Amino acid sequence: MNELSSLLDELKLEEENIQFEHFNNRTAYELGTAMTDEAYRRGLPIIIDISKVEQRLFHHALPGTSKDNEEWVQRKNRVVRHFLHSSFYMGTYYKLHNTDILQKSGLDPAQYATHGGAFPIIVRNSGVVGTVTVSGLPQREDHEFVVSMLRRFLNMEL
Repeated sequence: MNELSSLLDELKLEEENIQFEHFNNRTAYELGTAMTDEAYRRGLPIIIDISKVEQRLFHHALPGTSKDNEEWVQRKNRVVRHFLHSSFYMGTYYKLHNTDILQKSGLDPAQYATHGGAFPIIVRNSGVVGTVTVSGLPQREDHEFVVSMLRRFLNMEL
């Protein structure tokens, strides 16, 4: 099994394990606040965005971010909403299959970004209800920040 295949399995396992029992506006606020506090503590130049379906419930831009990061958030979110997988999962999937989102799915890469940082909000026994997205770091770090914060928030072992 090659490195990309192993990574894809690991990313799929994250989605199977990182799930909420319920998710509402208050949950989004509490998660977003925890993520923002940690990002400030670490001095991370990121945007944090939490959306349910297509309604933005939480959004904060830390110092060092720009309009470009806003665009990345939207492009990553579209990937999660379309495929119901993390944006990093989809980027890894395409790399593993030597293709990209335009060739394989016919989607415009100017509108859809298969770069790490957007993770599906999955409610157990219901499915994907939204996204938690970060933009501002290298893609793997964006993804790892989101996943580590979700695990912490859900009191999962790190």
